[in-house]
Amino acid sequence: MGAGSNSARELALSGKLVGWLSLVGAVSAISYAGRFTGGKPPKDALYQYSTAISELVLFAIILAIVLWIARGLPKRQVFALRRPASWRRALGLALAVFIVISIANAGLNPLLHGAREQGLAPSGWEPARAAPFVLNLIAFAVVGPLVEELTFRGLGFSLLERYGQATAIVVIGLTFGLWHGLVEALPVLMIFGAGLAYLRSRTGSVYPGMLLHMLFNGLALLIAVTV
Repeated sequence: MGAGSNSARELALSGKLVGWLSLVGAVSAISYAGRFTGGKPPKDALYQYSTAISELVLFAIILAIVLWIARGLPKRQVFALRRPASWRRALGLALAVFIVISIANAGLNPLLHGAREQGLAPSGWEPARAAPFVLNLIAFAVVGPLVEELTFRGLGFSLLERYGQATAIVVIGLTFGLWHGLVEALPVLMIFGAGLAYLRSRTGSVYPGMLLHMLFNGLALLIAVTV
């Protein structure tokens, strides 16, 4: 009876992993298709309400699918919605991951021009268009990281963890990179995704990575319009 129950659980988890991989694969395929056929977004995309609205709708759809895949599983556990045992240690690890990601970005960006490839960075600050920029900042630096952390370092990591934490970290890094549909920026995004997965594995919580992700995206957008 116990063995049968375990087999049923493993089968259910495997099915959910297939569902998660299908979601990630579909979004990645759509992202690359859009990149290769539609090109870069306009330079003033972050000053347009339509950009923020489309992103918020997309994140809402993704979150709904993620919650549907996770149905029947304990949400607090599968999404790692728990405080780390030590916030001091978690913030120290987050700082270390942030430094590694920053070094990787600084080293690879001059060679691969990943930041330029995404095409979202405006040419400068436009005070008259501050309102749509703030809405885009919320979409890309708050809502986006929240949904992506629940998707990757939450559900994805939990479904992959039974194959070993090292495997989960590598797979999460690879899939997170592909998710964004970029080529030159792919190595940095993979390192970013793996770093956040490592942070999740060491703290047992999704919250430190979520805060780091929000900070990183927010700084990137603010630097883009002020430097």
